[in-house]
Amino acid sequence: MSSTPDSRQISREGKLLTPAATRRALLGLGVPVYFELLSGVVAGIVDTVWVARLGEAAVGAVAVASTLENVLLGVILMANVGTTVLIADALGGRRRAELPVAIRAAGTLWLAITPVVALGGFFFRDQVAQLLVGSGDSEVHQLASEFFAISFPGMAVFFAQNVVDGIFKGTGDTRTPMRMAILANACIIVLDPLLIYGIGVLPKMGVQGAALGMMLGRAVALSVGLVLLRRKRLGDTRGETTTLRWRAALRRILSVGLPVSGDFVLRMGISAALVGIVARFGEDPLAAYGIGIKMILFVTMAFYAFRQAGSILTARTRGSGQNADRVIGQQSLLLATAVGAGAGLILALGGRLIMSFFSDATSVVDSGEVLLWYLFPYLVLLAGVVGLGGVFMGGSHARSLLWVTVLGACVQLPLAYVLSSMPALDVHGVWLSMIIGTAAQYIMTALLFRRLVGAGKSGTKRGHVEQQPATVDNC
Repeated sequence: MSSTPDSRQISREGKLLTPAATRRALLGLGVPVYFELLSGVVAGIVDTVWVARLGEAAVGAVAVASTLENVLLGVILMANVGTTVLIADALGGRRRAELPVAIRAAGTLWLAITPVVALGGFFFRDQVAQLLVGSGDSEVHQLASEFFAISFPGMAVFFAQNVVDGIFKGTGDTRTPMRMAILANACIIVLDPLLIYGIGVLPKMGVQGAALGMMLGRAVALSVGLVLLRRKRLGDTRGETTTLRWRAALRRILSVGLPVSGDFVLRMGISAALVGIVARFGEDPLAAYGIGIKMILFVTMAFYAFRQAGSILTARTRGSGQNADRVIGQQSLLLATAVGAGAGLILALGGRLIMSFFSDATSVVDSGEVLLWYLFPYLVLLAGVVGLGGVFMGGSHARSLLWVTVLGACVQLPLAYVLSSMPALDVHGVWLSMIIGTAAQYIMTALLFRRLVGAGKSGTKRGHVEQQPATVDNC
């Protein structure tokens, strides 16, 4: 097995040396993932900035398209995350002959998903636009439909890029996906103004230029990524053979990826439902909520970066026959909580100043200042929920993540409606429901983690991912 800077944190037999070594490994894997995730947010911001001169309708159309893309990201996550875990597990167990099979299975999944989304979205773009923005006579609807005419076919590139990123991460290389994301953004920054406004022989394409610029930028990054992936020679099995077949590999990918995908989509749905509840209280709380959620996105991405890092380490150590779930989970929790507490405290203490950068309206700033205090405990609790998630993903217990999120939805959404209906709480009831719902998720995650690491005490020698006990998943 080739050694990467991150995999060197693992001892001779794959067992993590110490908590300090685990933290270094998590940071080595997680920091590049964070900047990769950050680049995805930046891409949407770049598109919005460049189309701003086209008017409010254009900005609205691009915002709607970005929201839809976030939902569609949840679809391809099943291939991205599942492939990462399967490859990390194979490399941890020195079963290099399984890599070509895993890659072929991931490619098959991409081929199955892409036509449905890309072609279906293209042909039904008007209906999708109407579903998202309403009347087909509005300018926003027309511009959104025009954007979708390019962006839906572009999903083929976006999905392929996610699959390639998942392969790299499975080998312990999280830096290359980060570099490819930065390269894509650099291309988008250059291409967007050229295609949106037209320069020289290039026609003025408006919002379609923004969609095309994003697709071409990602295509450049994907091309470079495929070249670099080929150079890794993952198809070189060194004369080894395997009994793993692509159908079995596909089942393993889906066993991890489907619950993670469902978890992501459900969390997006919870956020959308809360927007609807907050909207009942007027424009000021709604604007404050929108600003607050965008700000904490930069914090929560760090949680998900540590979750990905934890999943890679867990799959690698389990694949080698060791069980380091406890130390990986504890250190992921420690790092994520430190980030959540530190960033949450800064946002709470500087809430008024921070909100004033985004709005001149005193009422919005006042509402936002209160919201950021509520978000402080929310972030600390969410850090624990997400931070521990990597152990479940890498240990083939990804369904537990989905059940935790289902519990959060069952607690949070009814509470948001009931508490916000109380005159004494008003919209503060929504903020309070976020804390209570996440606290319920935290408790369930902690209990499941204790069961998981308790089940692992009976023996350290394990087989590959498919052979892991299903105790937690059956809860």
